[in-house]
Amino acid sequence: MERIGIFGGSFDPVHYGHLLLAENAREQCRLDRVIFVPAGVPPHKQDQPRASAEHRIAMLGLAIAGHEAFEISRCEVDRPGISYTIDTLRLFRSQEPEAELFLILGGDMLRDLPTWREAAEVLRLAQLVVASRPGWEDWDWEQLNIIASPAQIAQIRARLIQMPRVDFSSSEIRRRLAAGQSIRYQTPRAVEQYILTHHLYR
Repeated sequence: MERIGIFGGSFDPVHYGHLLLAENAREQCRLDRVIFVPAGVPPHKQDQPRASAEHRIAMLGLAIAGHEAFEISRCEVDRPGISYTIDTLRLFRSQEPEAELFLILGGDMLRDLPTWREAAEVLRLAQLVVASRPGWEDWDWEQLNIIASPAQIAQIRARLIQMPRVDFSSSEIRRRLAAGQSIRYQTPRAVEQYILTHHLYR
C-alpha cells in the first residue's frame, strides 16, 4: 500500500521551512511520495496570494527539483472557486483508492482545524501529520474533541513530526523583499533568483 503525503499551502513563496517539514514528514512517516498542493483561493486567509499560481508553481518546481519523492499537483489552482481541503482529499482518494493518505500541516494550522469544512471527514480520509512546535505541552488537545475521537487525537499526538525549529515565513520574506532586504538562505537560491528576475513581491 503506497503512503502518500499531501502538503497544501499558498507557498507564496516556498521557503526552507516548508521543505524541512515535507522532508521530515516523508522520513518519519515513511512516505513514498509527498505531493505539494499550492492553493488557488484559500478559504482561511483574508489576503489572497500575492504571486500568481503559475509563479508559485514555478518556484515550487525549482525548490523540489531533484527530489524523486516530491511532486506538485495543480488540482487546487485549476479548480474554480475556493480551495477546500476536503475536496482535495476526495479527489486524491478517487485517484488513489488503495493508497494511505497523510495530510501534512504546520503546527500553527492545528488550532483552526475544527473550523474547516467537514473537518471530521478530513480526519476520516487522511491521517494527520503535524509539525511539532514549542509550547505543545501546554496546548489544549481537547479543542479537537468536536471533530475527533480520543483515539484519533492520540494518533495525531503520537505522529507529531520532530524537526529543527525554524522561523522562516512567507510573509516575512515578502516583507523583506518589499523593503529591499536580503532573503538569502531563507529559500533555495534558484527560488530567490526567480523572485528577483520576475520582480515579485516588490
